[in-house]
Amino acid sequence: MSSEPISLLAGWHFDNSYARLPESFYTRVNPTPVIEPRLVCLNRSLARSLGLDPAAFAGADAAALFAGNRIPHGAEPIAQAYAGHQFGNLARLGDGRAILLGEHRTPAGDRFDIQLKGAGPTPYSRRGDGRAGLGPMLREYIISEAMYALGIPTTRSLAVVTTGEPVFREQPLLGAVLTRVAASHIRVGTFEHFAALGDTDGLRLLADHTLRRHFPDLAASECPALGLLEAAMERQASLIAQWMRVGFVHGVMNTDNMALSGETLDFGPCAFVDSYDPGAVFSSIDLLGRYAFGQQPQIAAWNLARLAEALLPLLHPEPEIALDLARGVVESFPERFQRHWLVALRAKLGLFTAEPEDASLADELLRTMHEAGADFTHTYRNLRPGAPSEPASAAEVTFAAWHRRWTERLARQPQTSAEVIRLMNAHNPAVIPRNHAVEAALAAASNGNDLAPLERLLAALTTPYDAAGQPAGLLNPPPPGTPPCRTFCGT
Repeated sequence: MSSEPISLLAGWHFDNSYARLPESFYTRVNPTPVIEPRLVCLNRSLARSLGLDPAAFAGADAAALFAGNRIPHGAEPIAQAYAGHQFGNLARLGDGRAILLGEHRTPAGDRFDIQLKGAGPTPYSRRGDGRAGLGPMLREYIISEAMYALGIPTTRSLAVVTTGEPVFREQPLLGAVLTRVAASHIRVGTFEHFAALGDTDGLRLLADHTLRRHFPDLAASECPALGLLEAAMERQASLIAQWMRVGFVHGVMNTDNMALSGETLDFGPCAFVDSYDPGAVFSSIDLLGRYAFGQQPQIAAWNLARLAEALLPLLHPEPEIALDLARGVVESFPERFQRHWLVALRAKLGLFTAEPEDASLADELLRTMHEAGADFTHTYRNLRPGAPSEPASAAEVTFAAWHRRWTERLARQPQTSAEVIRLMNAHNPAVIPRNHAVEAALAAASNGNDLAPLERLLAALTTPYDAAGQPAGLLNPPPPGTPPCRTFCGT
């Protein structure tokens, strides 16, 4: 493999701090070349925000670069080592089908990981092929960009290319490679890797690196590792509240999919709820509902407890004191989450002020929605101050009673109805990646080489809080009789 001139023309500027760590953190490995790379999606706005020139990404040269056939100038490809609790069981993992090209520095000095997902086998592939299908890679492109537009911290997608080679899963799929952009790929499972090895020196190096990269203000604190744990707790509490705000179900909240940066990582069996149901599960492999919609705060707390366990040797030389310090932070997670969740719910309900009964007001609406099978997105988006329509059913009577309570609550704050509606419209999306629309777009792209539905969906998701001019098919829930959505991890 050789460097392509395009890598210089595009504006890449690599400075690879992770590759300067000891080789116990990774294995150096190049992507496996593919037969016939073809560019399917290029995120031009993301490229520009990274200081890259989208015009340079054209033709066969760009496809070869995003497929891994050519390595950008300055990149140092590695596969990262990590572990992870998968459905509660610890496993030794690592990048089995992803290769980190390096860390791109933007003109503003920001640092981003550039990773190729589906770039071929690595020493961590565990007999896997290291490849990915077009459908799962386009799913990640759609959902990650939707999350970004919704204002939720997330990894993003720069490009998708097809490889010209089949990938064999339950059935043959067209192979593809996704270029993922992340603040970093440091995970809870990365810390678990060194803890499982009993490598305290490696653990300390990882913590120092994570602090420099994501929490530099904490590096000089009295106990930086404790500050790191608290900061990770706070970011995850905020992130999960934002997921819940828009009805997002991650689907596979293993510890290797929880990023210390606080970004949403990995979009395999993810989905969005239509009818509100805290027990909603879409993943084909989550048979017991471990990662159901309403379980996400509890699972986040569980995952962060595993991070705390890994950090124990760095918290204090006395094990009992270290355990007490860790326990104090871990036990704070429910309060942290509830604080962020209540802020999100107040905004969804147009509440500018805080009153003690706001939590029960919000919970009562959610219970009513669940009992009625109401659409999560439409219910919030269509809420308006004033009298609701005349109730005609038991569910509507219950909602009317709640609506009166909500209207009385709004009357106790000074903001006008117009101000209330503006706040609600800024926090209640009109457009989400409806599962039926996503599946239709993926099917058209994967089976018929028709990218038009994908392009329409991506255009709508760019402005999720603006209902004007959006296609009705992307605003509405699935038609009656639509089979329940099932999603797959793609490995």
